[in-house]
Amino acid sequence: METKKYSSYDQIELELKILKLEKDLCLQKLIWNVHKVKEELSPQNIVDEVVGSYKSILSNSFETILGKVIPILVHWLSKKKRGN
Repeated sequence: METKKYSSYDQIELELKILKLEKDLCLQKLIWNVHKVKEELSPQNIVDEVVGSYKSILSNSFETILGKVIPILVHWLSKKKRGN
C-alpha cells in the first residue's frame, strides 16, 4: 500500500471522514446480513422450505401418475360400457 502525502490538515480530516463513512457502511451491511440470516434460519422459513420442496416433488409425481392412470381408466370404462 502506498503512503499518502497530505498537504494540509483539511485533507487529513476529509480522508478520516471518508474512512469513517466507509466503516459505518460496512457495519450496516454486516448488521443487515446477520438479520437476513436470522430470518432465513427461523423455524417457520425452514419448515416452509422443506414443505415447499416436498410439495413440488409430489405435485410432479402426481401429474405423472394421473397422466398414466387416466388413459387406462378411460379405456377400461369404454370397454365396460360396450359390455366386454
